[in-house]
Amino acid sequence: MLSDNLLYVVLIALVGLAALAVNYVITTREEQNKFRANRLKWLKQQSEHTLNALAVLKEVGCRPDIIDKLNQHAMSLIEEINALAPDSDLMTEIARSKESTDRIQKRPGGLDSDRAVRRAQIYLNFAEKLLLEMGKKGRLTPQLALAYQQELYWLNVSMVTEAHINQAERMQKKGERHGALAHYKHAKAVLVRATVPQQQKQALQQRLQQEIDKLQPKRDYGAGALADSLDDYLNQ
Repeated sequence: MLSDNLLYVVLIALVGLAALAVNYVITTREEQNKFRANRLKWLKQQSEHTLNALAVLKEVGCRPDIIDKLNQHAMSLIEEINALAPDSDLMTEIARSKESTDRIQKRPGGLDSDRAVRRAQIYLNFAEKLLLEMGKKGRLTPQLALAYQQELYWLNVSMVTEAHINQAERMQKKGERHGALAHYKHAKAVLVRATVPQQQKQALQQRLQQEIDKLQPKRDYGAGALADSLDDYLNQ
């Protein structure tokens, strides 16, 4: 009788352990699937943003070494997606986007619409932050990350300035002098606010001022009343 009771206790314990083991396996698998899903969601977002930033950098003629660093980062994201979900729709979509980005060339005439400029600004800002983050994580030296960030900042400023200049030139061809002048003045304001050394923006500022002076010549108000009174006094 005692042995039968002991056998029942052992069987109950074994069933309990088996249930715990099954529950542990199920819970672990659910946690792994949840982690995998969250990781893929993050990878999808980051890879899309990085590829869009690469496309913009190519369109506006960014330095090849900066493009290469961001391309390496994009490839590391894509490789992780391939490891987690090799045959997924996500992998197919990202691979197709990467191929499309690789074919993009610099736009010879610059960006030709406000929408294109705003989109470019968004992804240039993203690229700036990404490069600084890569510097913090040791994937770039802090000095190089800062130099790249400053390069992208100036690229952002000069891109917006050139976009205003292009729009101004198109308006001049249509005879819209006031609209052209407004764009030149907007471009000048962008340069004035830019926190870069004066020498870096001087040539572009001079070019803009020449165009502004053509459309809005400086007024000659004469010597003025004070000068007239001085002349009268000296001639007495």
